[in-house]
Parts: sequence; C-alpha cells; structure tokens
Amino acid sequence: MSETATIILDGKKYEFPIVTGSEGERAIDISKLRSDTGYITLDLGYKNTGATTSAITFLDGEKGILRYRGYPIEQLAEKGSFTEVAYLLLNGDLPNARQLQEFEGNIRYHSLVHEDLKHFFQFYPSNAHPMGILSAMVNSLSTFYPKSQTPNRPSKDVERTIFRLIAKMPTLAAISYKNNLGHPYMYPDNKLGYVENFLHMMYGLPTEEYVPDPVVVDALNKLLILHADHEQNCSASTVRMVGSSQANLYSAISAGIAALWGPLHGGANQEVIEMLETIRNDGGDIRKWVDKAKDKNDPFRLFGFGHRVYKNFDPRALIIKRSSDAILKKMGINDPVLDIAKQLEEIALKDDYFIERKLYPNVDFYSGIIYRAIGIPTRMFTVMFALGRLPGWIAQWKEMVENKEPISRPRQIYTGATVRDYVPMASRK
Repeated sequence: MSETATIILDGKKYEFPIVTGSEGERAIDISKLRSDTGYITLDLGYKNTGATTSAITFLDGEKGILRYRGYPIEQLAEKGSFTEVAYLLLNGDLPNARQLQEFEGNIRYHSLVHEDLKHFFQFYPSNAHPMGILSAMVNSLSTFYPKSQTPNRPSKDVERTIFRLIAKMPTLAAISYKNNLGHPYMYPDNKLGYVENFLHMMYGLPTEEYVPDPVVVDALNKLLILHADHEQNCSASTVRMVGSSQANLYSAISAGIAALWGPLHGGANQEVIEMLETIRNDGGDIRKWVDKAKDKNDPFRLFGFGHRVYKNFDPRALIIKRSSDAILKKMGINDPVLDIAKQLEEIALKDDYFIERKLYPNVDFYSGIIYRAIGIPTRMFTVMFALGRLPGWIAQWKEMVENKEPISRPRQIYTGATVRDYVPMASRK
C-alpha cells in the first residue's frame, strides 16, 4: 500500500500520496488539493514546492552534491568536454565516439548567423548591456526560422532548432563583444573545438591568427560544464514556464536569459568584480570591508560567498578554484583587483565568522576571477554563464514538452480591496 499524508481541514481528513524520488527525496503530491478541498498552499518563492519531476540534475545542498544524469560533477569537469556534457543533458547518456562526432558536426554546421541579423547589433546604444542584446537576439532567431513557432513539430525539426541554438549562441555572444569594441566580427572557424572557436571569435582579428592558451581553454571548458544545469533554479523554471504555453524554444531561452541577468542569479559574478573594484577604489583596506560585512547594521554584503542552496560548500567552487590558481600562475597577471580577491579568499577560509556560517567562496567568486584574468569584460560575465547554462535550459524545456506537462498557472492569496463601487470624479476627495 502506498504511503499517504493526511491533511485535516475544517474537521475533515484528506489523503494525499507521498512521492519518493530515485535519490530518496520525498514530496506530498497536492495536485488535487484545490479541487478536493478548495484550499491552496502559500509558498513564497516556491522554496518548498516541487513544480515538476525531473531526471536531469540531482542536487543535495546539505551534502554538497551535484550530479548530471547521475554523473558526479567532479568527474564530468575533470574528464569531459562541454559538448559531451551537453549531449548527456539532452539525451540522458554520455555519447560514444560516433555520436559525439555527429553531435559536434551538427553544431559546426549551424554556427553561422544570418547576415541580416548582424545589422541589428548596429542600432543598440554603445553602452547597451550584452545580456539585453543576447536575449533580444535569441528571441529574434525565431523570426528567421518561422517553422520553430509551430507547436508539436516533428522531432527532427525540434532537433534542428536545438542544434541552431547551441551553435549560434557563442557566435551571437562574440558579435556582441566585438560590436561593443567597434572591432570587425570574426566568422566561426569550424576546424576548432567549441571552446576554442568561441575564443577565436572573441579575440581573433582578420590580420592575425589567434592561438588560445590551453590553460584558458581548459578553465572555460570546466566553467561551462559547471554552469550547464542546476536543477529548478530561477532561469530554468522560467524556461519551463514560458515553454509550457507552447511558446517557441527561442522565446523560452530568451526568457531564461532575462531571468539569469539578475544580480541574485547569474549576475552574481559581475557583482563580485564590481565589489572588488569598490574595495580597491576605497584604498584596498580589505579588513575594513570584511568588518562591514559582519556588521548587521551595515547594508554592505560580500558577493561570491556562501550559496542559497549549498549549506556546506559549493562543489563547483572546489573544482574551479584549481583552474583559477592555474590561470593566475600561468599568466602572471599584475592586477590589484585580483590581488584583493586572493586576499579576501584567504581571510574567508580562515576567519571563524565565515567558517561558522559556512560562507565559503562559491563558483561566482572564482568564475569572476577567471573571466577578468583572461580579459573578458565584467558586463560579459553573465553572457558566459548563459553560454554554459544553455544545454541545461534546453534539456529542461525538452523534458517538459516530452512529459506533456500542463501550462504553468500558479495561484495566489488575494490581499487587496474587497468589492467597491465606482465613484464619479466630482465626488472623489
């Protein structure tokens, strides 16, 4: 006999099934709560609400565990490539050699963007944030591929849209960067790997060949893998919610980019560098700013420490810290902002205040250091995050469609005025 939970409302008992996930997570299925009782639950921010079942990513914040399709993130980041992980998230299993070759071939085939699309970039203000541009450009792709707007298309058509998105996102990101500098765009070089090609489009010039540093390639590959999915976070939930209305995939991903833009989500690594620059501009007295962070009455907060989900440590931070150290050592960069970052890290790892509250440096802290070290502008940081998160978003959207999930429609508890009559203007006080 299956387990149930009993809820007593107005003296009457109601039984609701208990659902157990493959990793032992348990939930009370209240899908029929409103129809059976007339009640709804109130859960601000959906912190205790499971909006779906998913076979993509398992996360245990208490134990610091992150797995994609059952594979520990440590193994994937150490041994895998980003395209392997993208295939895994989308298809459920790691590819064999033939499958990976075919997958990467399809990405290369679709890496160019329509020449007309490039004209759009010219009309954005010079100081336009690249996340706003990226979101708009991804949404615009649906107008260049109108068949994508048709719900319930054949699976081959859907697959083609997926390849286009994964292939064109680095191209759009690089064009945005080049346009901001006023430099000529670089076409994709399909002889290169996914990460190498992106770096070529970012830093290459028509007059000279760009040869990416293997240490940089390895670090970016790891960062993209670490960012590839993170369960039902704000942006992934946004993608699923928009997609549930049968909006096209481009629009759903565009909405995910907009959600990621916020400083409480993907914009956190940008906030880290801006915080470090503030400390530098104030004279570089790190202890002063650490004390401000400890002061309950001071509004200042340290970005890049602790995590909303991980209550012990962020497993991604442990992985990317090694890449951060390797890049700073290899490149020998003399940057006072990065010096402040390293000193702040040392304090946080030894200070009892941080240790007791488990405020360890997280993935945003180290990713910001890496991006700055390799010359990526601060406002491009969240674009890099979006580039990594893309296959996870698509996998979440794909799962939602294949499961035939209903359109998302949260409820509310109304707290406004009760019924009242219209008062003519002349009678209003």
